[in-house]
Order: sequence, then structure tokens, then C-alpha cells
Amino acid sequence: MVRKLKHHEQKLLKKVDFINWEVDNNLHEVKVLRRFRIEKREDYTKYNKLSRNIRDLAQKIRDLDEKDGFRAQSSHRLLEKLYSIGLLPTKQNLSLTEKVTASSFCRRRLPSIMLNLRMAQNLKTAITFIEQGHVRVGPDIVTDPAFLVTRNMEDFVTWVDSSKIKQHVMNYNDEVSQFAGSAQIFHPTVAVVKMMSLFSLKAMTIWCLNQV
Repeated sequence: MVRKLKHHEQKLLKKVDFINWEVDNNLHEVKVLRRFRIEKREDYTKYNKLSRNIRDLAQKIRDLDEKDGFRAQSSHRLLEKLYSIGLLPTKQNLSLTEKVTASSFCRRRLPSIMLNLRMAQNLKTAITFIEQGHVRVGPDIVTDPAFLVTRNMEDFVTWVDSSKIKQHVMNYNDEVSQFAGSAQIFHPTVAVVKMMSLFSLKAMTIWCLNQV
């Protein structure tokens, strides 16, 4: 039989919501995992821990005396590092670090970068291309979707030379160039051109996946 709770125990338990215990955090985590198609939960845990460490470090730097030269030096180094990684849009001030979250790291994952570069229609397709060895960053072939791309390396994300996808993209670009030349005569509307481009991109993706 359960004993009756003492007064101080009842008072403490009033502040605890057993129904919604950690539900908000869990829901947010699930949303992020689904949004960025992250299969390994430990990856999200690492990103969450790193982002928290970054915010804590920035707060400690802000707590230093404004006249302290070490504060200015540390602020510059931290902002420079976070900007080069791609976690910050600018290097203006430390207040930007408050917006660094696990999602900030997720946006630097190779599939997300491929989506931004329009190398794939969606994250699922981008992950498939990566795992099948179609993508390289610089000279190195990357098969891990969790690979983080720095700001300087964005321009070096491309297809592997031997990839069938690259060949199909080149053929597609040739067709677009020929179409653009003939477009000067027929003057098609911008809406039609966009519609044809989207259709070709979708057809290219389906064709490439069937060829693997």
C-alpha cells in the first residue's frame, strides 16, 4: 500500500507534469529527424550537444570585461570558425550564436547542400545518390550522408566523373542549350520553360535511379 505523501513532497510534485514529461523535446527531435531524414539518432544528439557547447562558450566570452583584449580576440576567432563551417550567416556579433541549434548542423550535411545546389529534387534522392557513390567533395568520393560541408567546400560538391548521373546531366545541359538557341525564334513563355525544366529534372532522377 502506498503511503500518504508528506506536505513538502506534495508541494514538489505539483511542479512536475508527468503527462507531458519531455514530450516537447521528443516531438521537436522527431520533427528534425524527419525533416532532414537523419537515420542515426546519435547524430542528432551530437549536433544538439555541440550547439549547446557553442552557446555556452559564447555566453562565457560575453561575460568577460569589455575592455579585456582576450574577449575581442576570442569573439573574433569563434565567429570566424562558425562562419567558415557555415553555422552563421555573418560574422557580426556573438548574439548570432544564440540561434545555433542542431538544425544548423543538419543544414550543413551533404544531402542538404545538394538540395541547395539543385543536384537532387529531395533529400531522399540526395541520400541515395551519396550512398551509391555518385557524389564527391573535392577529389574525394563521399558515401556518408552525415558528411558536413564547410562554406569553402560548397563549390567543390559535384558528381563523380564516372557517374552515369553526371553524363546524363551533361546531355541534359546540351539539350537545354540547343532549346535556348531555338527559343529565340519561338519566344516561349517563362512559365513553359520552367515547367519543362522541372519535368526534365524529375525524368532525369527517375532514369538515373533505374540505371543503378
